[in-house]
Amino acid sequence: MSVLLVIPARYQSTRYPGKPLAMLTGASGQAQSLIERSWRAAIQVQGVDRVVVATDDTRIQSAAQAFGAEVVMTSTDCANGTERCAEAHAVLGGGYDIVVNLQGDAPLTPHWFVEGLIDGLRAAPNADIATPVLCCEGAMLRSLQADRRAGRVGGTTAVFAQDRRALYFSKEVIPFTAALYADDAPTPVFHHVGVYAYRPDALSAYPGWATGPLEQLEGLEQLRFMENGRDVLCVEVMAKGRQFWELNNPEDVVKIEAMMAEMGLD
Repeated sequence: MSVLLVIPARYQSTRYPGKPLAMLTGASGQAQSLIERSWRAAIQVQGVDRVVVATDDTRIQSAAQAFGAEVVMTSTDCANGTERCAEAHAVLGGGYDIVVNLQGDAPLTPHWFVEGLIDGLRAAPNADIATPVLCCEGAMLRSLQADRRAGRVGGTTAVFAQDRRALYFSKEVIPFTAALYADDAPTPVFHHVGVYAYRPDALSAYPGWATGPLEQLEGLEQLRFMENGRDVLCVEVMAKGRQFWELNNPEDVVKIEAMMAEMGLD
């Protein structure tokens, strides 16, 4: 099955304008932009036939081409990364069996997260879309809870059925738990990793659906699939000692750089 990996990137982020071009300094002191680090994470994924950056901004286009990425220009009308992936797939002429959306705000995404996601969708013929979830240890759970107490939108959490079919995604920390957990202890909360693998028919249908009330309230694009009766498969991935965080707010730069330094990532 042929796989296209798309990195959607827009300049006009509400919470962090210019985010794809934000610089992140690695363990050796080398600074690279967020979009370059996301692309370098993408090209490490095995089993992908093509990697492209999809954007509507010439500043991002120039930066991406400078470090060697293939760029697909898309319209300014795309409401989110999924719509941008759908347009990029169409611009490239379609024909791929799986389209992966590696959103350009997760430079710490390990290649095995994406490889596991692709394998999970291949093994689940009834699923229209697959997305990874990571069991939160106590330290990560407290980081999510601290963001919410401070009024920041941090990571997204997911709840799913026994067959791993998604029941809901939220920017609140769900399910509720009053228990206290050690830093490295597993918790019942699963962090949603912002990567998606789509079947082309579901992806091409997506831009034609109206934004539903849940997507509008949460600001989570994957809820549009669920609101239109499509099955979203949650694929559990393992951290293997790797720390993970998404760049959602300017404050996250320091947090991600600290994680890179601790893990020795350049």
